[in-house]
Amino acid sequence: MASFRIAVLGGDGIGPEVIDQAVRVAQAAASKFDAAELHWNKLPWSSAYYQEHGRMLPADGWDTLAKHDAILFGAVGNPAVVSDKITVHELLLPMRRKFDQYVNMRPAYLFDGVPCPLVGKKPGDIDMLVYRENTEGEYAPVGGKLYPGTDREVAIQNAVFTRGGCERILRAGFEAARKRPRKKLTSITKSNALIYGLTLWDDAYNAVRKDYPDVQSNSLLVDAAAMDFVRKPEAFDVVVASNLFGDILTDLSAAVAGSIGLASSANINPTKAYPSMFEPVHGSAPDIAGRGVANPLAAILSAALMLDHLELAAGATAVRKAVAAVLKSGRVSTADVGGTATTVQVGDAVLAAV
Repeated sequence: MASFRIAVLGGDGIGPEVIDQAVRVAQAAASKFDAAELHWNKLPWSSAYYQEHGRMLPADGWDTLAKHDAILFGAVGNPAVVSDKITVHELLLPMRRKFDQYVNMRPAYLFDGVPCPLVGKKPGDIDMLVYRENTEGEYAPVGGKLYPGTDREVAIQNAVFTRGGCERILRAGFEAARKRPRKKLTSITKSNALIYGLTLWDDAYNAVRKDYPDVQSNSLLVDAAAMDFVRKPEAFDVVVASNLFGDILTDLSAAVAGSIGLASSANINPTKAYPSMFEPVHGSAPDIAGRGVANPLAAILSAALMLDHLELAAGATAVRKAVAAVLKSGRVSTADVGGTATTVQVGDAVLAAV
């Protein structure tokens, strides 16, 4: 029997609430459909942990995480208690870089039963997979401040693009496109304005695309892409973008597909030399934390991506089918998709469907 060790970081806000439901569903699916054992190691690293210890994780925290096969992550951030500069930059972003999780994969799908804010879009019309570069680009921690707190204050924020970093995320996107029915890829750029980093991105795209003649590909400026995500989202299949552009566009893709409460993501190290991390896109949502009304489906769908990564394909498919069935029925859903159900009630419904 296959056995996997999963680190669970519920984190802040609604994170623990939605991750609890994801654990329940993933456990049932892996056991029933793949005869696999998932061993969950719950770790208390959060804003509350920082308040008590003065750090986001213990000194051996990274070594502890490295011993797991995957990480299931809820959300981090409680600005009323700890600055996002600490929670994000001492845990979330370093995790992506330390474990070389250079593929950030974010699906956007319009499920049957989910109201779409765009007129005339039918279930399945929106079906895109965004591959976001996850370890460098605009979020590289390179820069600084000079003369802070004075009228001469200067802030320098550098974006870092490497040929290797661009090529490997583009290649991951092309590999995904090759496996999908439409075999189509769009590279997102802004090289008409950002003439160094994004021309390097374009050069990498033009080099990599030659290895995939079976994939229809094109390049699109990010502002045009943002417009078309709303105007004609059905035109997109696989999208590959830099760290910043991918982050912004995937919030938009989640919104047009009905709710960010359905937006899952995977932070993947394709070599499996380090654990990959799986998290809902929505963040900690402190305004609704503790009320039991958060949509757990993004976390549950993120757990399905985790099962895929662990090669537990039958369980992953069962989870996605269960989510689709619950949404289509319309009987149990949270407020963000037009219902009145609680977080636990939705988790119960998906678990029953599994």
